[in-house]
Amino acid sequence: MKRILYFLYQWVVFVPLFLLLTLITALLVMAMAPLFGSRFWGFYPPKWWSRFTCWLALCRIKTRGHEHLDPKRSYIFVANHQGAYDIFLVYGFLNQNIKWMQKASLRKIPFVGYASEKAGHVFVDNTSLAARSASVQRAKDQIVDGVSMVIFPEGARTHTGKMKHFKRGAYHIAFDLKLPIVPLTINGSYDVLKRNTLRQNPSKMELIIHKPISTEGMKESDIPRLIDQSRQIIQDALWEKYK
Repeated sequence: MKRILYFLYQWVVFVPLFLLLTLITALLVMAMAPLFGSRFWGFYPPKWWSRFTCWLALCRIKTRGHEHLDPKRSYIFVANHQGAYDIFLVYGFLNQNIKWMQKASLRKIPFVGYASEKAGHVFVDNTSLAARSASVQRAKDQIVDGVSMVIFPEGARTHTGKMKHFKRGAYHIAFDLKLPIVPLTINGSYDVLKRNTLRQNPSKMELIIHKPISTEGMKESDIPRLIDQSRQIIQDALWEKYK
């Protein structure tokens, strides 16, 4: 009975309200960011859209580790990628002004793709080495004056809840800009909405913000060690069922 009631809630209440909130947020960003800049309008409307989405989905949110961050500093955040709700959890509850590196395919989503572009998020073009380098440069241009970047080093959502191999892109950006890497552990979003399904399950989600890892004085040859270190930090804070 509980599953039936939530199924009805999802399609009768959640989906219509989510689509309405998404449209309002996208239009607001599209209208205001080009006029007044993306620092405010590319962050705060989507932040509250993300929070309302989590609350509408009846998810219970827990966060910890905010004391490790300085809101005036820029960071490169790296997180495990459990599911679609990772975006809402981080955007809504990290409490840092952030931009995202996103798959180019997301640019095709009506309204949302264009709004993301105006908000200053970066779509990664992997069609060639030159296109990818240009994407990385656009990302670097956004990380100024306390604005940070969030990247999922796995590249795509997990199929099993467990972490996959980490790619090097985020770490090269942090190394080039001499910015701290901040590992983020995401727990629970895999259970809320698994990959390749539309059936949601209200659940607890947790965001753990770990201590920043300095890249000052590092050599490029140290990047593999940095990848392993940050991945292990994220792994150690996962719930047992995701390890």
